[in-house]
Amino acid sequence: MLRYLKPVVFLACLTPLAGLVWRAFHDGLGANPIETVTHSTGDCTLTFLLITLSITPLRKLTRQFWLINFRRMLGLFAFFYGTVHLMIWAYADKRFEIHDMLADVVKRRFITAGMAAFALMIPLALTSTKWSIRKLGGKRWQLLHRLIYFSAAAGVIHYIWLVKADLKKPLEYATVLTALLLYRLVAWLISRSAIAGKARVSEG
Repeated sequence: MLRYLKPVVFLACLTPLAGLVWRAFHDGLGANPIETVTHSTGDCTLTFLLITLSITPLRKLTRQFWLINFRRMLGLFAFFYGTVHLMIWAYADKRFEIHDMLADVVKRRFITAGMAAFALMIPLALTSTKWSIRKLGGKRWQLLHRLIYFSAAAGVIHYIWLVKADLKKPLEYATVLTALLLYRLVAWLISRSAIAGKARVSEG
C-alpha cells in the first residue's frame, strides 16, 4: 500500500505550489503578487513543520505505525517551501545583495527569527538520509533532529513579529506547537517515571 500512497502524498504536498502557479497564470495573486507568494510559502513551511512534528504523536496514539514512512518526505517539503520563501525575499526585496540581506537579519527581528528557523532546518535536510542515520548513530541522529522544535518555534516567532497586529493565524500555529511540545514533555516524564520504577524494582 505504501508504494502507491507515497506518490499520492508527494503530489498532495506539491498542491500549494501548483495552486500558486495556477493563480499566477490567471491573475489570481491579487494586487501584490510577491507578498501573496511570500506569505503562502511561509504558511506552507510552518504547516509542514507542524505536520512533521505531529507524525510521532499520531503514530503512537493511533498505533498507525506506518505513518513514520512519511515523516522524512514531509520534513523535506517544509525545507523546500522554506527555501522558496527565503529565495523570494532574497530576490524580490534584496536582489541577492548579501550586504543588505545581512543588515536586514541584524536590524529586523522578524527577519532574524525567520533566518534562524531556516538555518536550523539545513542540518535536518542534510541528514535526512538513511546513510546519515547509520553514520551518526540513532541516538545522535535523534538528538540532532530535535532541532525541528526550535526551528518551528523560531518560525512561529517570525510570524508573530511580522504581522504585529492580526495575531490570529500565528497564534493558531503557536497553539499547535505548544500542544506538540506538551505531548513531548509528558511522554518524556512518563518514560523517566517508568525507568525509575524499574530501577526501584531491581534494587528491591
